[in-house]
Amino acid sequence: MRCALGRGGISALKREGDGATPRAAMRLLSVYYNPSRGSRPSTALDVRAIRSNDGWCDDPRDRNYNRAVRHPYPTSAEHLWRADALYDLIVVLDYNIRPRRRGAGSAIFMHVARPGYQPTEGCIALQPADLLKLLRIARRGTRVVAF
Repeated sequence: MRCALGRGGISALKREGDGATPRAAMRLLSVYYNPSRGSRPSTALDVRAIRSNDGWCDDPRDRNYNRAVRHPYPTSAEHLWRADALYDLIVVLDYNIRPRRRGAGSAIFMHVARPGYQPTEGCIALQPADLLKLLRIARRGTRVVAF
C-alpha cells in the first residue's frame, strides 16, 4: 500500500520533533476513530471512539510523555479530535511505549494521509480505504516495518 512517511525521512535515532519516522518493526496496538465522521472499524485490535477532549502528551519532561491524556492538559499534548480528517482513524504503534525513553519520540501513529501523500511529522499515513483494509486483516501482534 502506498503511504506517507515523516518529513525527516526514516531514522534509527528518532528524537522528539525531528519529523522522522522511526526505523523499527512496530506492533499495531490499538485504534481510535472519530465517531462523528465514520463508524467503528472492523478489526481484532482494541478500538475506542475519540472524544473531543482526547489528547496525546508530547512533552518529554512530563510524566505522561507519549501517553493518552485529557484536555485541557497543563503541558504540550496533541489534540486527537481535529478539524481536518487526519486523525479520523488512528492506529497507535508500539514505538517508545515500553520502555518509554523521554525525548525519543511520541505520538507515532498510522493515520489518514493528506492529499498527495504529503509528509507527516513522523507517523505513517495511508488512504482511508487502505487503512480500513489493513485493520480488517490485522491481529494482535501484527507489525508494520519502516526501513
